[in-house]
Amino acid sequence: MLQDPRPLLRPTRLWTPKRVLVTASALLHEHGREIAARAQALGIDVERLSSDRLPLDRSADARAGYGAAKSTLAVVVAPPSKLRFQPIAPSADWRVDLAEGCPAHCSYCYLAGSLKGPPITRVYGNLEDIFEALPRHLGTGTITSRQTARAHEGTTFEASCYTDPLGIEHLTGSLSLLIAHFGRWNADVQLRFTTKFAHVEPLLGLDHGGRTRMRASVNPSAFARFESGTSPVAERIRALRRMADAGYPIGLTIAPIIAAEGWREAYGELIDDLAEMLGDVAERADLTVELITHRFTPGSREVLQSWYPGSSLDMSDRNRREKRTKFGSVKHVYDAETMGTLRRFFEERLASRLGAARILYWT
Repeated sequence: MLQDPRPLLRPTRLWTPKRVLVTASALLHEHGREIAARAQALGIDVERLSSDRLPLDRSADARAGYGAAKSTLAVVVAPPSKLRFQPIAPSADWRVDLAEGCPAHCSYCYLAGSLKGPPITRVYGNLEDIFEALPRHLGTGTITSRQTARAHEGTTFEASCYTDPLGIEHLTGSLSLLIAHFGRWNADVQLRFTTKFAHVEPLLGLDHGGRTRMRASVNPSAFARFESGTSPVAERIRALRRMADAGYPIGLTIAPIIAAEGWREAYGELIDDLAEMLGDVAERADLTVELITHRFTPGSREVLQSWYPGSSLDMSDRNRREKRTKFGSVKHVYDAETMGTLRRFFEERLASRLGAARILYWT
């Protein structure tokens, strides 16, 4: 195994919420009670509620309300709508949610404006219901299952659409249970998750059966400064390497790609670092790459600017165009010239430095 010659970084401290709420319905489920017990074992006070109503601080002060919400973990029950999985293009056939909300503080957060209410982290205590819903979706995917280049992955399930499951794993244990479930599931399936955290220790010894792909979300240091509360990028890459050595297929999510001054040098150096750490395992670990450019909606921009008023992240209309989704909503994406320049750079640089990696998509 390749030994990383660079010194180890100080490990990122695990997120400790200031407040943990457990609804009455969640307490009826074994997993909900286990999450409460995990929090208590970490010395966190747990509020066991007599109803399913969450007593949240809905302060008129956006910053105060944000701070209170981001330090709150709520254990709830996934509603029936969450058990009818939705397609999640271009990543996977189906979205399987273990939670909603994230403990990180990314000033480009794509969840901003898309989740209702204060940005607390809601985790689901009725995990057995989620497991029971999985087989109904087997063989029915229309995203990756119908792509010639990805059909070998089987029916794909994405577990990190509305959360970072590794960032809360020490509190929930949900990701480990889901990985083990897929490992036992004798079917043509793949579980996928992406993360900005590096705490993979609970996952390394699992009998995963090669059916779970971890992807590390990475950015050069010049732009990772917009990702407060996460593991340093170098730690994420090392964690990905450890997962590959544990037999997991792995991937990279380079996102969001930010076309700010100096981006060529910054992303070139990042790809060089990735090649140094992962180049020798790229083929056996079936290394994949997903390339996602920075975008925002008018609503998310307004929310993010209220949460992070001092951020230097450019969310102006410079080098932008409007793109309408199939639902009629508007996103601000880079203009065609900027997109073309970025895409050529990444495709050429990755082919040169990480030729064994498969680019899954550009968006």
